[in-house]
Amino acid sequence: MSEPASISSGIAERYATAVFEIAQENNALAKLESGLDELANVLADSADLGALINSPLVSRDDQGKAIGAIADKMGLMPVLKKALGLMAEKRRLFVLPQLIEQLRAMIAEQKGEVTADVVTAKALTKTQSEKLAKTLEARVGKTVKINATVDDALVGGLVVKVGSKMIDTSIRSKLASLQNAMKEVG
Repeated sequence: MSEPASISSGIAERYATAVFEIAQENNALAKLESGLDELANVLADSADLGALINSPLVSRDDQGKAIGAIADKMGLMPVLKKALGLMAEKRRLFVLPQLIEQLRAMIAEQKGEVTADVVTAKALTKTQSEKLAKTLEARVGKTVKINATVDDALVGGLVVKVGSKMIDTSIRSKLASLQNAMKEVG
């Protein structure tokens, strides 16, 4: 991990810990989770918001007003709104994606869930996704939430990553290993 990424992760973790503990004390983790999902969607869909949180040209005051207005419009819980305002004041909004990731991980751990990142050549159907989740649950012993993405470069098969474990059954990796075997022989 690079030093700037490590610093960003550390900053995000401190804010995430504070927000999580307050939400947990108020029995509001479900509301926090839904707010995070909505915030993540807005962040992914809005180039303007991405520019706002990353631009050094936008003043602290303008960042604070903008993020406060967004939080109000979205109906985010007060603790999250205050954290976002404080992050704007301290010029820390650039760690918002890491904050969302950290909070999601803390909530998942609290719920006994683990997220499986699944990359497939074609989109999974609901039935396939549910079957994969059940298979993974039996293997890891926790509730598994599937985070599915599509990469047509895989040709076929799938790549599953749960925590530090990765299972790669893609045609691309099989072709690569066959190519390496042929290079060794020839």
